[in-house]
Amino acid sequence: MALNFQQVFQKIREIGSGARLRQERLEEMRARAQGLLAAWADKTVELREKVERVLRSDPNLRCALPMEEPINFHCQPESLSIDHLTMIAADGSQIVPDRHARVLFGLINVGAIILSEQCGAAPLVITDSQLSFDEEVVNWTEALMALQRDLSERKKLLDLSKDYPLPVVTLTEGPLELWEARGESNAVMNYEHALEDYKSVLSQLQERGAITAGYVDKPSSNLLVRLLEIADTPEKDLPEIHRRHPLPGVSDLWLFDHVLLPGERSAVFALQGRSKATYEGPLALHFFYLNVGQNGHPKAVRVEIPAWVSEDSEKVDLLQIALLDQCSVMGASPYPYILHRAHEAAVVTFKEKEQIEQLLEIELRKAGGEVGEPSGKQTAKNSFNSGRKRY
Repeated sequence: MALNFQQVFQKIREIGSGARLRQERLEEMRARAQGLLAAWADKTVELREKVERVLRSDPNLRCALPMEEPINFHCQPESLSIDHLTMIAADGSQIVPDRHARVLFGLINVGAIILSEQCGAAPLVITDSQLSFDEEVVNWTEALMALQRDLSERKKLLDLSKDYPLPVVTLTEGPLELWEARGESNAVMNYEHALEDYKSVLSQLQERGAITAGYVDKPSSNLLVRLLEIADTPEKDLPEIHRRHPLPGVSDLWLFDHVLLPGERSAVFALQGRSKATYEGPLALHFFYLNVGQNGHPKAVRVEIPAWVSEDSEKVDLLQIALLDQCSVMGASPYPYILHRAHEAAVVTFKEKEQIEQLLEIELRKAGGEVGEPSGKQTAKNSFNSGRKRY
């Protein structure tokens, strides 16, 4: 038996016994957060000044930074037509090099979907599969491959956007920030190189006039809640704010599920974080929350946009309308249809991985090359798994 269910069940009982008390405390904190949101709604200048004071003692502070709109602002989109709008989404997946396998290889697969009048009624599906072998991947790690995958997605969006007239929306899943791998050999060098390429891509998308966005489904970062915690902290305690969390358990997700009506967006906030020094000027990162759900079933998501989009109200409205339209296609589980299709195009199955490995082995043997043996660990795992029933 793989699990000690007696230990697990005991912990489950402990969790259950404290559930009511935790829920009461959480509801108390949520009510407090709602009160702070209302009390500080129009004090955007005071809030920005307070954040600046916190940054003196905590330069790594990550939170929402209010702009022009009140922090409890919410609105439906303007009535604009998206009939001539082109939407392009990209997603990626990868095969990480496995030193236990017979041959060492890696693969980055990017799937892109285009919805445009020029494509007709059916979406245009494009895949780009880049295979790397042996010495090319010997120092690759999962984190570094994820970095290259993200960069490849953005480059594909730029390349495809050049073929279509404006307005054009380019969309990826997740934050706009390029994820930074740390604590690995060559990680900093690889990240810095990829970052410069990525910023160049963003700048070219800006020059094109594209509406660029990152769609964060079920966001876990509590950027507005952190701003409310700063608002609620006395001046004398601001230097210790990194140790203070006066609204434990309250999330942005819950807050905007209750603030936004279906179809509404929140105020546009700037993203205060370490990346602020990296993404500057028209590339500065901003975001808003959007309720893509229905009456009785709210679903708040975070939409990240660069400054050049946030400063153009018509671009923000077009993006809001386009995302609501895309999410409506998916029915009871709202999610942009175009991102769903991009994921389908990008995913690499285990069977496909095996086929690539077999084709590589065949080609190497035909050409007189060398094919290795799987490690003892991999052989044992294969033997163990092949003898088990799967249900």
